[in-house]
Amino acid sequence: MNILNKRANGVLMHISSLPGNTGIGTMGKEAYDFVDFLKKSKQTYWQILPIGPTSYGDSPYQSFSTFAGNPYFIDLETLAGEGLILKSDYESVNWGTNEYSVDYSLLYEERNRLFKKVQENFQKNIPYDYADFCEKNSFWLEDYSLFMAVKDSHNGNSLDTWETDIRTRKPEALEEWYIKCKSRVDYYKMLQFLFFKQWYLLKKYANDSGISIIGDIPIYVAADSADVWSNPEQFVLDQNYKPVEVAGCPPDGFSADGQLWGNPVYNWDFMKKEGYTWWKKRLEMSLKNYDVLRIDHFRGFDSYYCIPFGSENAQKGQWRQGPGTDLFDVIKETYGELPIIAEDLGFLTDSVRQLLKDVGYPGMKVLQFAFDSRESSGYLPLSFTRNSVVYTGTHDNNTIKGWISECKKEDLEFAQKYLRTDLDRLPVELMLSAMESVSNTCILCMQDLIGLNGFARMNKPSTVGTNWKWRAARNQITEDIAEFLKSYTEIYKRC
Repeated sequence: MNILNKRANGVLMHISSLPGNTGIGTMGKEAYDFVDFLKKSKQTYWQILPIGPTSYGDSPYQSFSTFAGNPYFIDLETLAGEGLILKSDYESVNWGTNEYSVDYSLLYEERNRLFKKVQENFQKNIPYDYADFCEKNSFWLEDYSLFMAVKDSHNGNSLDTWETDIRTRKPEALEEWYIKCKSRVDYYKMLQFLFFKQWYLLKKYANDSGISIIGDIPIYVAADSADVWSNPEQFVLDQNYKPVEVAGCPPDGFSADGQLWGNPVYNWDFMKKEGYTWWKKRLEMSLKNYDVLRIDHFRGFDSYYCIPFGSENAQKGQWRQGPGTDLFDVIKETYGELPIIAEDLGFLTDSVRQLLKDVGYPGMKVLQFAFDSRESSGYLPLSFTRNSVVYTGTHDNNTIKGWISECKKEDLEFAQKYLRTDLDRLPVELMLSAMESVSNTCILCMQDLIGLNGFARMNKPSTVGTNWKWRAARNQITEDIAEFLKSYTEIYKRC
């Protein structure tokens, strides 16, 4: 039975947002404590954002690799327990003055400094299972580690600025750079070994506690990534390995310029001829990492918006046809029925709705959109079906309290009237409306359970520099919240 077919509840909380003393949430004690919190609350799911290594802008949706893990999430206390670092090495570091926010520039400097010490100790006593890890993951690990090492040698500059021979992967250049950067290549391999060792232990603990992990798969990869560098034929690139067109969203009521994401678009014709091998490898890795897969921007598989490379905004783009059901027929034939959530938000057409119906994956319902007068709402609970996943908001939305402070007066009045409540009680009633709905799956945001204002918003689309920073403090994840969740999860038959 597909896990998504049963009535259940969960919480959205990215690893970076967990409490802790080393600048960002990690896969250490606080993560295990959060699993215990979910278990006590009778939750079924812990939903996280993508776990790949983040690039410029710190977005988990712009990663240097679709296969690798983010070294920032490696727990330093665990490394100290393994003799790879001293407690004093990280306890003496000033990780920032704001426990509610991640300082990514500080992390970059301090984590890399500490990881160099880790590498010195790691190489003195290499774990027995390290070679096996490298061999089993060689299909992505070798290219990723060399990509990152070469990038470091270019002062972090993007792939499109590299010399032509290494950018276009001339065999002699690959060999030359591998020899030149051998120590740094080993450094990145070691970090991936340590990341996945901690990740799979945490995932096992969650699963043994009855908690399933919902992971997030961005539809696209970053232009400056090991994926594009090592698999250029999978993307629409010119002879210099630079994008011809990039992805985004057209202008709408929310943005006059649209959204310019900058990701290279896929060469779907090539992918189809090759039997979607790259997608299969990506899904296989994701199915190992997560229990349920949320695929971002699902409508892009029906048709996708392309913007000429170099454009300043997304105003001048055009729609192109995606693979449609063909990709998902191959996936089903290869893997059977998979627990996949389709992020079907945004501009939808009849063909997108038909694709979702044909593949059978549950789509998403976001209650903050239900009362927006700019949209003809298909998000009111009265229109929900069981085969759906309801959210009050996602990582791209404001918190409920932040939404209340910025939405139109008439929208707010409609929400209060629909939910039969006053303004003070509105945040709680919005969450309860999601939980009592007929949707099989309900996911609440941790910021809303804590009751935080807009400063705790995770991301504001089309902005850079202020996103992905929110963290919870230890004293905010309380017994009262656990009891609230447990009580209503039981009342609404979601446990």
